[in-house]
Amino acid sequence: MFSHIMVGANDIEASKAFYDASLGALGCKPGVMDDKGRCFYFTESGVFAITKPIDGQPASHGNGGTIGFAAADGDAADAWHAAGLASGGTACEEPPGVREGAAGKLYLAYLRDPSGNKVCALHREG
Repeated sequence: MFSHIMVGANDIEASKAFYDASLGALGCKPGVMDDKGRCFYFTESGVFAITKPIDGQPASHGNGGTIGFAAADGDAADAWHAAGLASGGTACEEPPGVREGAAGKLYLAYLRDPSGNKVCALHREG
């Protein structure tokens, strides 16, 4: 359904360091910069990108929005969380762990990236 997700960032280098580390923990290759200063992470299932806003205004995160990255298991989600914290991310929500709800059992780990965007690593349990 989705071709790509792009989020705004005020400091592309800080955001690239965060996503290189956190997405690298999930098996993604480091981001690729283009000639416009945007950073792209290419996978078989889609593209994630970071950019300074085109309108020249500061980037801001959406209240209530979350971008979820698939994790192979809870250990991968924990590695993503640890790598993100070590690379400029901040913890948010509850600590990483299993939560049960209408979608079943999910292992979730949440962070805010250096620009304040809320991101999550998710693994659907059995």
